Order: sequence, then structure tokens, then C-alpha cells
Amino acid sequence: MIAIVDYKMGNLASVKNAFALLGTEVVVESDPDRLKQYERIILPGVGAYGDAMEHLKERGMDEALKSYAKSGKYMMGICLGMQLLFDSSSEFGDNAGLGLIKGHVQGFEPKRFETNLKIPHMGWNRMFTKNHKLFEALDEEHYLYFVHSFHVVCENSEDTIGRTEYGYSFSSAVAHDNILGIQPHPEKSHENGLKILKNFINL
Repeated sequence: MIAIVDYKMGNLASVKNAFALLGTEVVVESDPDRLKQYERIILPGVGAYGDAMEHLKERGMDEALKSYAKSGKYMMGICLGMQLLFDSSSEFGDNAGLGLIKGHVQGFEPKRFETNLKIPHMGWNRMFTKNHKLFEALDEEHYLYFVHSFHVVCENSEDTIGRTEYGYSFSSAVAHDNILGIQPHPEKSHENGLKILKNFINL
């Protein structure tokens, strides 16, 4: 059974509907004490980093997620959910994250852009992926749907399994043992996104 973590900061319906298209039942779970009973967890997220961490802490979900990570069962963060897996973020001040993957979250740096690109990074873009089970049956280059103004910087380069170009190259998918993250929205990325969710189910 797969749980989608409900902490009032994610578009849960669209993620749940994407799994339904794959014929997989998921549970929207808001009780941190129940997380350990699931075989897989999705941590979604839309909004500000600091607000998201406060919501997790208020519900005791932060410690439940850290405990779940130690179980060895797979957890995947989507968009802001991926960013929360990291040590910290500079969005609207200094914010501590879950610390499950070493690294930091920072805003795009327009000074490094060679062209006048808009922020947020919004729309379809390619992801260049490493050989990982999460990307089985996908081409090396494929398009996914992004909406974000901040991106992760991994402390360990081997944790990056996908990169995307927007002004410069940034980490758009990560994996550290059983902890996975993807910056684009697979639930909005049509066939490619559904393939990623299917691969997550089959890990």
C-alpha cells in the first residue's frame, strides 16, 4: 500500500488520480503514527519551504518521516516535497529541512543566465537521467512538467540522478539509498510521468 502524506501543502488529488490511472490504490494519510504501515510513501508539496516544515512539525510528521526513512522502505518527494528532503533552504530566510539527503535548496541565479529567462521555471523541459530504476523504459532525454523558483544543490554529486537545463544545469532528480526526489510533477507530465510513478511502485 502506498501513502500520500497529507500536511496541507500539496496537490493531493492530482497525485492520487495519477496512481488511479495506473490501477494502484493509494491512501491520503495525515496520521504520522500510521506511516510505518505503508510500503511506499509519496511526499508532495506546493508552496513555501518554511511553511511546509512548520506544517510537518505541527503534526509530528517530520519525525515520522525521518523514522520511516530508516526503515529502508522507499519514499519519494515531489517538487517542494523533494526539496524538504534536504538539510536546509534559503527561501525567505534560513530554514532547516528533514536532513535525509545532504545538500541545500537555493533560488535560481539570474546572473548566471545567458538569456533573459523567467522565474519561476514553468512548463515542459528535458531531464537528462542516469541509469536508475526510477527511469526504466524512459528515453535518456525526456520532457516533464516543472513549476518552481528554487532548486536543490546536492552535497554529494552521486545523489543526483537527473539534471535539467534552465539558465544552467541543476539537479532535478535525486536518490540516496531508499530516499528519492523529483523536482518536476510526474502527475502533470502525461505518459513520462506515469512511467516514473509506475517504476516507483515496482521498486
